[in-house]
Amino acid sequence: MEEESKDIIVLGAIKHGIEKFDKIQKTTQIDSKELNIILEKLENRGFIKVKEKKGWFGNKIEIHITEKGFKEVDERVHEMQLKWNQMATLYKTGDKEKLKQTMDENKSFIPTMMFFGVMDMMMFSMMFSMMGIGMSNYVPAESMPDGGMDDGGMDDGGMDDGGMDDGGMDDGGFDFDIGF
Repeated sequence: MEEESKDIIVLGAIKHGIEKFDKIQKTTQIDSKELNIILEKLENRGFIKVKEKKGWFGNKIEIHITEKGFKEVDERVHEMQLKWNQMATLYKTGDKEKLKQTMDENKSFIPTMMFFGVMDMMMFSMMFSMMGIGMSNYVPAESMPDGGMDDGGMDDGGMDDGGMDDGGMDDGGFDFDIGF
C-alpha cells in the first residue's frame, strides 16, 4: 500500500475517535514501528496533536485530530469518492478497457477506498468479473473482505455493511469490518 494512503487511513481512524496507539494499530493493521513514523509525520504536518494525561496507572497518551487534519481527511475522502464514481460510471457503460486503465491508475487508492467505505463492494466485485481478472492484482489479501474473498464475497450477498443500519454503502463513513 502506498505510504501516503497509510497516512490518510491513520488520520481517518483518529478522526473517528480512535485515540490510543494500540487501537489505531489494531484498526489500521500497520506495525508499530511504521505507525510511530506515520504519527510523527502527521504531528509535524499539524494534522494531529498528542496529549499526555495523568491517570491512575501512570501517564497515558491520547492522539487528537486538529482542524487542519479534519479538512485533510474530508478532502481526501471527497477525491476518493470522485475516483470511485468515475470507475462506477465506466463499469455501468461496459467500457472494460477504460475501466481497467482507470483502476490501474488508481491502484494505490483502492485499499483506502475500502477502509473509508467509499466503494460499493458488490459493484467492485462485479467489475473484476466483467474484466475477467482477479481482485488480488489490485487489493492485498489482508485488505480484502473476509480475508481474501474465497467465496467471491457472496456469503452475505456482498452487502456486509459493518453493522450500519442504513446499508453502509456510499455514505463516506467507516466500515471497520472489511479486514483492516
